[in-house]
Amino acid sequence: MSVAVCLMLYGFAVAVLAPRLLRRFSIEGITPRLAVAAWLAAMATTVLAWTVTLAILIIDLATHRISLFPVRFMDGCLLHLHDAAVGDYGGPLQTGLLALSGLASVAAALVAIRLGRTLLRARRHTLEHARLARMAGRHHPELDAVVLDVDHPAAYCVAGKPHTIVVSRGVLTALEDHHLDAVLSHERAHLDGRHHLLLTLTRGLATVLPRIDLFTVGASEVARLLEMLADDAAARIHGRATVLQALLTLSALPTPPATAEAALLPRVRRLSAPADPPRLPTRIAAGAVALTAVAIPVAAVIAAVIGIEVCAT
Repeated sequence: MSVAVCLMLYGFAVAVLAPRLLRRFSIEGITPRLAVAAWLAAMATTVLAWTVTLAILIIDLATHRISLFPVRFMDGCLLHLHDAAVGDYGGPLQTGLLALSGLASVAAALVAIRLGRTLLRARRHTLEHARLARMAGRHHPELDAVVLDVDHPAAYCVAGKPHTIVVSRGVLTALEDHHLDAVLSHERAHLDGRHHLLLTLTRGLATVLPRIDLFTVGASEVARLLEMLADDAAARIHGRATVLQALLTLSALPTPPATAEAALLPRVRRLSAPADPPRLPTRIAAGAVALTAVAIPVAAVIAAVIGIEVCAT
């Protein structure tokens, strides 16, 4: 039971504190890869902590047993809670606690079902979008992309079978050849890095848990950081100046593509600045945040398992 309390408090602490802390690392994209890892670790371990907390509580109520590895100063409170749950303090209180646990279980199941439906719906939409884009456009073998014969500027990638990069005639007209190559490299970096999977998952969590900043802010921050990662991949091939000029050209169009508008100012600042590696303290701090976010709940779960094994022996 003590492990459950610790995990529950950990989950709430991360949900409240992580958005402000992690935005310091990701606001200018100094270490985008580590920042993405830290955001994903915080979101994943928070969900893990709450899930394991609920599982421990249900198991404890079902077996009338308190898990080992106690936190001494909380033992009295936990023992009273356990006694109430198993009926030592009367039927009404036991019924109330069991009802509360049941409602929490139902709520968790509904969130999981809604998340699953959201992810499946997003996948179907993406596959259908890719299919329609291939039908509406023409494949350009030299670009290895589907070209839409419309003047509205568009440049994006769609995951599908196969993956598809889509550009419009408006983009082909606006960009010079080397700028267009940089844009295509940017989109290929998204597909090669499987960024669509991360975006689908983070946006799904933000959809089903819209009141928790860790997931809503995290989804937008991860999306912005992934754009920076794709910029870096394109810059390694074509140079930062070429990627920057392509981005500025697209953003200056009367109706710029959505990908060019996404977090434009931080991306322009990064590409305009010298390509210096991030300072070692910054990298260490970001890495420590990601490692800590993973280590704490995993250690708590391992402690619970060890406690149960010791009890069994």
